[in-house]
Amino acid sequence: MMATAEKLPFSWHGVESLPDLARLRLVLEALPDEEILLALEVGRGRGRNDYPVRAMWRALIAGIVFQHASMQSLLRELGRNPALLEIFGFEALPWQSAPVMGLCAGRAVRHPAPLRSTAPGSWNFSRFLGRVVRLEDERGLVSGMIGRLRASLFEELPDFGRHLGYDGKAVASHSTGRVAGDRGKTSDPDADWGKHETSGVNAKTGAVWKKVKSWFGYGLHLIADTDYEVPVAFEVTRASASEPKVLSGMLEELFAGSPEMAGRCATFSADRGLDNARLKARLWDRWHIRPLIDTRLMWRVEKKEPGHDPEKPITRALFPERADVIVHDERGRVSCVCPQTGETRAMAFQGFEAGRGACGTLKYRCPAAAFGFECAGRQACHRAGGVKPGDYGRILRVDLDSHDRRIFTPTPWGSPSWRRGYNRRTAMERINARLDRSFNFETHYIRGRAKMKTRLGLALAVMMAMALAQARAGRAARMRSLVGAVPYLDTG
Repeated sequence: MMATAEKLPFSWHGVESLPDLARLRLVLEALPDEEILLALEVGRGRGRNDYPVRAMWRALIAGIVFQHASMQSLLRELGRNPALLEIFGFEALPWQSAPVMGLCAGRAVRHPAPLRSTAPGSWNFSRFLGRVVRLEDERGLVSGMIGRLRASLFEELPDFGRHLGYDGKAVASHSTGRVAGDRGKTSDPDADWGKHETSGVNAKTGAVWKKVKSWFGYGLHLIADTDYEVPVAFEVTRASASEPKVLSGMLEELFAGSPEMAGRCATFSADRGLDNARLKARLWDRWHIRPLIDTRLMWRVEKKEPGHDPEKPITRALFPERADVIVHDERGRVSCVCPQTGETRAMAFQGFEAGRGACGTLKYRCPAAAFGFECAGRQACHRAGGVKPGDYGRILRVDLDSHDRRIFTPTPWGSPSWRRGYNRRTAMERINARLDRSFNFETHYIRGRAKMKTRLGLALAVMMAMALAQARAGRAARMRSLVGAVPYLDTG
C-alpha cells in the first residue's frame, strides 16, 4: 500500500504552513549554489560592488520563495523593508557619496551628494538576472543544481525515486505570437505554437467530445517523484516538440547520470499521450521499470464493419493463427468466449512471471476453475487450446515478446495495482499547479527560451531545496524550531 503523506519523511503540508522567512532559510541552506555564486563573482571581477553578488542572489531566490509575480514587485518590497535588505546582505540605511565641488558666486563650495537607496534598481537586477541566464545557457549551472539536489534527496529519502511520473505542461510566452510586419518575426522568436487535444465520451449522454488547446510559447517536460511530489528532471522546448521523443531523451540522460535511480525505480506513470510501444518496452526491457501509461483506443477497422455495436468493446483473437476461444481488447484485458453459450468472461489474472520467456509472461487462469462455477463449454475450450489441464483449469500465458507491447505490459491495464500506481499521477497536476499559482507562471513576463529555462529551473530547484531541507530537519531534534523565530541569515 502506498504510504500516505503523513507517513512520509517529507510532505508539502509542513512546508506550506511555514512563514516566508522560514521557507527562505530552508531553501538557502539546502540550495547547492556555490558554483553559480563563484562564477558570478569571477564574472564581476574588480568591478563596482555596490550590490554584492551573494546579496543579489539571495534577493533573486527570495523573489521566488515569496511568490512575487515580477521583478518590480520584489524591488518595491525591498525598498520599503530595510529589515529584508539587512537579511539579504545589503546596507540597511541609505548612503551618500562624497560632496561634489562646485562654484557659487565665483567661490568654490561643496554640494552634498543626494542620498542613494541601498536597494538595487530594476536595471541592476535585470543585469544580474541576465548574467544568471547566460550561465545557464552557456554552462548549464542552474540545471546542474537540479542534479545535485536529486542526488542529495536520493541519499536522504530511502524510497525517493521509487515511483516516477511524467507530464508535459504548456507554458505560454509573454508574447502574442503575432508576426510583426516590420521585422517579419514575433517578439519571442524562440517560441512557437503548440496544440494539445483531449477527447472522450460523456458518461451520461454517450456523446463524443473533443477539446483543443493552443498556446504560443514553450513546453515544460517534467519527471517527478509521484509519492513526494518533488521534481527529478526537466527540459524546456518549443511548444511544438514531440513529447515521446523528448521523454525518451530525458530518460536516457537521467538513468545514465543516475544509474542508482534506475535500480530503485519500480514504476513510471504517464498519460495516454505517451502511449507508445517502444517507450513501454524500453522501460521494462532496459531498466526493469513497470510502465503505467494509459492506453489509447486506436482500433478502427471493426468500427467500419456492418452491424458494429458501439456499446460493445472491440476484441480480437489473442492467437489469430489458431481457432481458439481466447480474445483480448485494445487495453490488454484477456477474456474467453464460451463455445456453447457465446458468453464472454474475463480470465483470472494470476500475476506476472518476470523470469519466464525473453521479456516475461502474463499468467491467466480459467475463470470457471478460479471462481468455482460451471462452464458448459469447458471441454470444447480445452480442445480449441490443445490442452488437458485437469481440475485446476486451463492456464494461459501471454508472452510479452510475442505480442503488441503497447497493449500488453507487466502490470495489466486496469488491474488494482495498475490503478493504484496510475492514480499517483495526480501528483504531477499538483506540481504544475504550484508552478502556476505559487511561482506565478500563469502571470509571468518572460520571453526567450534561455530565460524561460532559467526561471523554471530556479523554481524547480527551490521546490527541491525545500523538500531536501525539510526531509533533513524531519529526522532531527530541531524540526519543531522551524516554526519559531528566524535568525538573520549569514551575510558573509
